[in-house]
Amino acid sequence: MGAGRGWGPGRCHSPSGFRSSFWPDGFGGCTRVISGVSAVRSGCRERTVSEVCRILAKMEAPPVTVLPVIGGTINMMEYILQGSVLDQSLESLLHRLRGLCDNMEPETFMDHELVFLLKAQQGSPFILRARRAVDKPGMPWHLRYLGQPEIGDKNRSALVRNCVDIATSDNLSDFLMEMGFRMDHEFVVKGHVFRKGIMKIVVSKIFRILLPGIIDNIEPLSLSYLVELHVVAPPGQDAVSDDMKSFSEQLKPLVHLEKIDPKRLHQV
Repeated sequence: MGAGRGWGPGRCHSPSGFRSSFWPDGFGGCTRVISGVSAVRSGCRERTVSEVCRILAKMEAPPVTVLPVIGGTINMMEYILQGSVLDQSLESLLHRLRGLCDNMEPETFMDHELVFLLKAQQGSPFILRARRAVDKPGMPWHLRYLGQPEIGDKNRSALVRNCVDIATSDNLSDFLMEMGFRMDHEFVVKGHVFRKGIMKIVVSKIFRILLPGIIDNIEPLSLSYLVELHVVAPPGQDAVSDDMKSFSEQLKPLVHLEKIDPKRLHQV
């Protein structure tokens, strides 16, 4: 009987076949709430309401970690270096990463990403990214916001930008459309994820969706793989960019990771 698996009222069977509400009693059994004398039936203890209250008062809730929230938001920064490698050099890069990264098998993934825009009266539109795992049904959608990169500090070894990433329900697209966003484009991304301490290395290929909404009909966007080295940390942790730079040096000459300004890419 699964009486001890969760908190809150459940159902319990007595020998006569009727059902009654019960609470887990902290002793591997369950408690049926009545207003009479306690008895034992089918392993369930019958207790008065006052007895139940005393039992619940003695129960300790599981520990909960509470993160400090300042100003109503948790401000996180993404430190990132980017590069690319040709298809024929992929296996050499993966072999190098297996030797340098943590001793675990790299993850593979296939994601479907939709980019939504909300036009502003002035300036650039507001951009949100919705992504879901195609190869892992049942996983939550993720909504991501990436701020403008901070590239002014030449002493900083990595590009830095604000980052917000939250898990959502599967009606995320409908919600964004109701909020006034419109979908600008969509694509599929496949790749591998490696980890080295707090660093995450993503080697991925982007695929164009030939028919809108049909992710089985895709073609590669280029003959190369995108390589990204990420660290997500609170503001002021610029020392991690030096660690990222040191790690990226070990990937040369297979791939050269550097600070890439997205604005420059749009101008090319």
